[in-house]
Parts: sequence; C-alpha cells; structure tokens
Amino acid sequence: GWGNSELQDYTNSPDNVNVQNGTLRITARQDQGQTPEFTSGRLRTKGLAAFRSGRIEARIKMPVGQGLWPAFWMLPEDYSYGGWPLSGEIDITEVLGQTAGETHGTIHYGAKWPMNQWQGNSLNFGGTALHDEFHVYSVEWKQDTIRWFIDEQLYSIKVDNNLGTFPWRFDKEFHIILNVAIGGNWPGYPDNSTVFPQQMLVDYVR
Repeated sequence: GWGNSELQDYTNSPDNVNVQNGTLRITARQDQGQTPEFTSGRLRTKGLAAFRSGRIEARIKMPVGQGLWPAFWMLPEDYSYGGWPLSGEIDITEVLGQTAGETHGTIHYGAKWPMNQWQGNSLNFGGTALHDEFHVYSVEWKQDTIRWFIDEQLYSIKVDNNLGTFPWRFDKEFHIILNVAIGGNWPGYPDNSTVFPQQMLVDYVR
C-alpha cells in the first residue's frame, strides 16, 4: 500500500518493466483471478545516481484511466534529516488517470505524520493531452528555490521562506523514481471504465 492504500505489487517482470526501441515502458496490469491481481513497475536511481541541484527532466507519455497514478519524483538519498517527510520529497509530476490533462508539482516536508506538510501547484492542459502525446516534465532546482515546468511552461515556484517555521530540507542529494501506482487515497480506485493494461512511456530522463 506504500502508505497510500495502493493496490499494486511492483515486480521486475518484463510484463511490467521493459525497454522497446529505446523507450522505457512501465506497464500497469490487472490479471483477474490471479494473486496479485494488480501489478506495475517502480524504478529508482538510489545508489546509482543522486543530485543536489540542477535541472531534472523526463519526456513522458502518460497512461489514462480511473485509479491510475503515474509519477516522476525524487526522494532523499540518505535521509540526513530523518525519515519521511523530514528530509523532503520532490514530486516533479504526478498525474491522476481520470484527469489526465493535469500535472501536479509538489514538495513534501515538515514533521512526522500527522504534522507532515505539503504544497504545490497544478497545470491543466485540458482534455486528454498528457496521454495523447509525449511531454517534457522538469524542475530547476537551486539552493533555495525549485521551479516546475511542463514543455518549458513555468507553472510553480517554491522558495525556502514558503515553508514558514519549517526548515528548507532540499539541500542534500536526492535520487529519481518513476512508477505507476494503481489505486490509493488520492486517485481512488479502478472501476469498470478503467482499461488495462496501461503504459507510462519514457523517452528519456536527464
């Protein structure tokens, strides 16, 4: 459940994660009557590549459907300030499959649950644009500022004094994560309108 009441098991099966013709494919599947019923993929660069600032971007074509929750995001490499969310989380993009024309960029910080904090902004492209074609999702991350973009369009800025009394913890190395969750407290759950399998297609990450 990953703390969000999600349904999927993440696997290393090529049915869920593979590369075809230079494109990474993360596939969310439902296999009725099987255990687990829902499977998907989650990849991370922990121990392989971590960053403390700079421009982080990926070109992605999103899945679509009620209850799907694809994300391109970052977590601390070492949790120097303590466990989640004390050391921060940077969500470069999250998309809800039922509103697949909208991207959400968010930071998580603060104290341990239930005193955890988050803030962010969203941009609605309208219709089904984010699963109709590839888009570039990015952050430009400096010592005390993070900016969010989609296709070079700036839609959010967060700076250290936005956090009020909570300290800015985005000054250590973070690694990258790509995944497609199924269900959960935020997107809700698949229903009869959700068509499986669905794929998150990643052209590049850099």
